[in-house]
Amino acid sequence: MSLQSEIDLHTRKLARMAPKGFFFALHIRFAMPLINLQTYPQGWVDLYTEQAYALRDPIIAWGFSTNGIARWSEIGIPDPFNVLGQARDFGMIYGVAVSVGPMKSRTIATASRDDREFKDEEMSAFAAVISHLHDVTEPPTSITPAQIEALRCIAAGHRYAAAAAKLGISESALKARLAAARETLLARTTAEAIQRAKDYRLI
Repeated sequence: MSLQSEIDLHTRKLARMAPKGFFFALHIRFAMPLINLQTYPQGWVDLYTEQAYALRDPIIAWGFSTNGIARWSEIGIPDPFNVLGQARDFGMIYGVAVSVGPMKSRTIATASRDDREFKDEEMSAFAAVISHLHDVTEPPTSITPAQIEALRCIAAGHRYAAAAAKLGISESALKARLAAARETLLARTTAEAIQRAKDYRLI
């Protein structure tokens, strides 16, 4: 099973655990996650984005201040912008938050439902999936010199044929190097792979 297939499999598990949606941001570095996904109501997502609530959300603040699992109702961080109160208007009444990993590569996730608090065993199951996703998506500390050369050529604006000629390889060999770099960096596109390689100081 490819890593992306594994991520998709666990994402489906999370969806079954969270009747009113979930969110995860894996390996937050330099204020940006390696991978993020959310399934909350679109109206809430739009409001959250427009109001920049990520900077004001007590659940996110909790996630950066500790490692662990907690129900939203157990988190005592002030909520002066009533983020959680507004979330209730979208059916996100009860929730759980999970935070794992070191500060330099923190993973934060939440799940919600509208009918009752999450049970302890449900919280543990959700946290186990998030911890697994955190472990299997650990950002690479290096990529091969050949992959670095290929990414740098494309980043410099060269088209595939020109980049291959510059490196003295076939175009198919160049594409193979870029594909390998995308897989290592968990990127869906070469542009995304280039950005991640730059973010992780690999190129």
